[in-house]
Amino acid sequence: MPDPAVPPTPPVPLTALLAREDLGLRQLAGPPAEGVVVHWVHTSEMADPYPYLLGGELLLSAGVHIPEAAGPGTSYFDDYVSRIVAAGGAALGFGVAPVHDTVPEALVAACASHGLPLLEVPPRTTFSGVARAVWQLMARARLAELRRVTEAQQSLATAASRPDPVPSVLRQLAQRLGGWAVLYGPEGTEIAGAGREPGDEARAALTRLAQVVRPADGPGERPAPSSATDSVGGLHLAAYSLGAGHGFVLGVAAPQRTAGDHTIASVAAVLLSLLTGEQQSGTGAARSSALVRMLLGVPPEEVAALLGDGPWVVVRARPDGDGAPDPVAASALGAALGSALVDPAGEVVRVLVPADRAPDDPLPGWTLGISSAVEPEDWPAADTQAARALARARATRAPLLRHGARPAFADLVPPGEAAAHARALLAPVTAHPALTETLRTFLSLHGSWDRTAVALSVHRNTVRQRIARCAALLATDLDDPDVRMELWFALRHI
Repeated sequence: MPDPAVPPTPPVPLTALLAREDLGLRQLAGPPAEGVVVHWVHTSEMADPYPYLLGGELLLSAGVHIPEAAGPGTSYFDDYVSRIVAAGGAALGFGVAPVHDTVPEALVAACASHGLPLLEVPPRTTFSGVARAVWQLMARARLAELRRVTEAQQSLATAASRPDPVPSVLRQLAQRLGGWAVLYGPEGTEIAGAGREPGDEARAALTRLAQVVRPADGPGERPAPSSATDSVGGLHLAAYSLGAGHGFVLGVAAPQRTAGDHTIASVAAVLLSLLTGEQQSGTGAARSSALVRMLLGVPPEEVAALLGDGPWVVVRARPDGDGAPDPVAASALGAALGSALVDPAGEVVRVLVPADRAPDDPLPGWTLGISSAVEPEDWPAADTQAARALARARATRAPLLRHGARPAFADLVPPGEAAAHARALLAPVTAHPALTETLRTFLSLHGSWDRTAVALSVHRNTVRQRIARCAALLATDLDDPDVRMELWFALRHI
């Protein structure tokens, strides 16, 4: 019997269909229904339905095609059933109305002989009702599968954020699949494992399967597949090459293999790729070294060489929609920007990126603010630039904005004199950081109350109150364009 062409929807157990009291189906012949699944329904009155079947169908027929001469002494029913079995049909449903009052005994005998489940469809049950029941059961199964996959993705992401991320991800994967999950190192040895360990035969087969997906060493070698599967001793085996390209492989041994299982294992493979990607190259150790040195008081410019070549830009990113980005989304953003220096900080993700990798185009699903290129000693200033660029991007609904650093007329004034003038002019408001930032944002957005409120994530009435307070403290008219120009000049120097 050929394997049925399995569609992307989960199959329906024949037992679930027989359990529907509204259908009243009854099995008359064939193997037990517990081991039979239905992938779809097809109605045909052809004497030879083979050319019209793909496999896995519940074939429905009212027996219109049965000639009057067909009976126990003929081969008609045996030929008919054998063709259904050869096409991969899952079961045959025979309607006892309006052509036949009962299911022909010869058909029952043929189905029993060929091992094809035969169902009696009572007169009150229409074929379209049977088809609708199958689609309903499929929809419920699909919804349950999607819910299971979603819950597994969330639990895997949570496991990846734990202090021991790799063992935690393997444990969660093994639990979700009800089997064993193992991480192989570049040399093919088992680094970590979790779950119910398989027998020696299955374990050895999984180790060999991991070699199939491990990247080839030689430049002329045939590219290895990203995944491979096998079955040994009743267990389904799968191996996934981790995307970092360093030879790590995820192995899975589970008692079943469904589309949902493959999706869950693929998510785990992506997370493990992120977690193991830096271990082989040594950049993870370099980052840790740089962090420790900075915590112990070494200036940033002295440890920047451990992180890569500069200059650098700071990218601040906020996901579109509500909610803070999860660790997986933040890591994916860093991968898209080509940097592992990622800091999920509340609703915003900060990424330190070499200037030559700074994004030129927007990233779908994110709003970006990008600083100018700076040396390590100016990282804090670049972070401020990126924050302001992100605020303006959100206020103007632009997917990406860069901090402008082109020469302006302010460059004509010596920096010392400009800073002294700014301190004197803005002294009444600089003691209140919220007022200073509100005034800066308000002027940068050309006096728009609504855009300023969006950029600062406050209510527009709060903006009005703060701007009124600034005007009172500065004793000036903020509607005057000359005043706005002078204040903007001063704000650029504090």
